[in-house]
Amino acid sequence: MSMTEKLGEIETLLGSLQKDYPSETKAFINFMQKAEGGPALDMRTKELINVALAIGAQCQWCIALHVRHALDAGASRDEIMSAGFMAVLMHGGPALMYLTPLTQALDEFTPPR
Repeated sequence: MSMTEKLGEIETLLGSLQKDYPSETKAFINFMQKAEGGPALDMRTKELINVALAIGAQCQWCIALHVRHALDAGASRDEIMSAGFMAVLMHGGPALMYLTPLTQALDEFTPPR
């Protein structure tokens, strides 16, 4: 499955949850917006942190989402890979394996070098 398809699955899930569980979903989205809106860190830095956390959590959907957002916020491929390696440092071998979807997302979302 492509990383773009994973992003589509996120949209489908959120749409379904908003319909079936509107108050819970609204509360989560509100919290997410508040957390992302804080002024202490710029969005690029926040998304790099999210990339590392997504690797540590071993969540391919999160990896797809936050790689896309990090790129949109101006992060470079090398910065995103560095964030991935920080997750490997803290989470070891299993996190290293999740550099597979990380590089897949980078390859899919960025033009060839």
